[in-house]
Amino acid sequence: MREAISFDELEGFEGDDLEAALEAFRRSAEIIRAGSAQQRPARPPTAGLIAASKAALSETGDAASFFKSWFTPYRLSTSGFLTGYYEVEVEARRDSEPGFSTPVLGRPTDLVTLNDAPFRDSDGVLLTAGRRRADGGMEPYAERRVIEDGPWESRGAPVAFVRDRVELFLMQVQGSARLRFPDGSAIALTYDGRNGHPYTSVGRLLIERGFVPEALMSLGVLKDTLRDLGLGRGQMGRLLMQENKSYVFFRVDASPTRALGPIGGQGCALTPLRSIAVDRGLWSYGLPFWISARIPWRGENAAAFARLMIAQDTGSAILGESRADIYFGSGASAGALAGGVRHGADLVVFLPRDAEAP
Repeated sequence: MREAISFDELEGFEGDDLEAALEAFRRSAEIIRAGSAQQRPARPPTAGLIAASKAALSETGDAASFFKSWFTPYRLSTSGFLTGYYEVEVEARRDSEPGFSTPVLGRPTDLVTLNDAPFRDSDGVLLTAGRRRADGGMEPYAERRVIEDGPWESRGAPVAFVRDRVELFLMQVQGSARLRFPDGSAIALTYDGRNGHPYTSVGRLLIERGFVPEALMSLGVLKDTLRDLGLGRGQMGRLLMQENKSYVFFRVDASPTRALGPIGGQGCALTPLRSIAVDRGLWSYGLPFWISARIPWRGENAAAFARLMIAQDTGSAILGESRADIYFGSGASAGALAGGVRHGADLVVFLPRDAEAP
């Protein structure tokens, strides 16, 4: 059950920068009002969320009054869990060369995304993408090992080349990237589908198999450990990454929206420390969430975090009603902060007035 509460029970709500939260909400509202297609479809917005979105784009009152007028806070009954993510900035080359031979692949032409009609493989695993056979039926798409090691005839065209498979793997986990080239130019990449296989956390595998103590796990440790274990064919680092059968494809994105930041599952640009990824099977994009926790979001030491966040993204590992992934921004400093967040939290969802909480 979810418990309806008053806004007065949200400690720190009035002290938050609610105008910044409203600006982030308006990015979602534009897509909801227009009925634009989502990159990774979530639950459809309710009539109340559509109405609130239209109001956010037309009303001129203060942010606190807006959220109080259009939403009711509901405390989630299950314990919350937070992680963080960021936009990777990676050195790259336009053509393969020694030291930069790992391709960043574009979407293959034979990949069929099945968000609305997933199917099960012979083992009963639910797949959200596949390959259409000549007889019209669907078959599982190639998993990571096959895409990387072959034989695979449907390879998407490379959009660039990066240093190694660890850099590519982290780009795929984050779902977007900015590539920088020796001449000073850069391109932005946006998620353009995946092979539909379930996601497996490689960091969790490293911990469970004794390669890294859980207390010492960080983004830097993960990268160093995988490289130390070896990335060549048949070497342990590569084999561990291939246990995550999921594989993400990218496209070059020069759109004005992408210039504002990486594009989340809803299709809008993400806002650092205002956008979160949620379970798209349970929530609609655009819903506000009040998150209260103690996390290392400003530095190494944990500090109070009490902010209104907007659901604008999703992820294969983001499952459950009280699960949220905080977008920290772009680059190495954002990555260092994001990698340090694996903490419990209290989550409150703001449901539009037309929604009845079960």
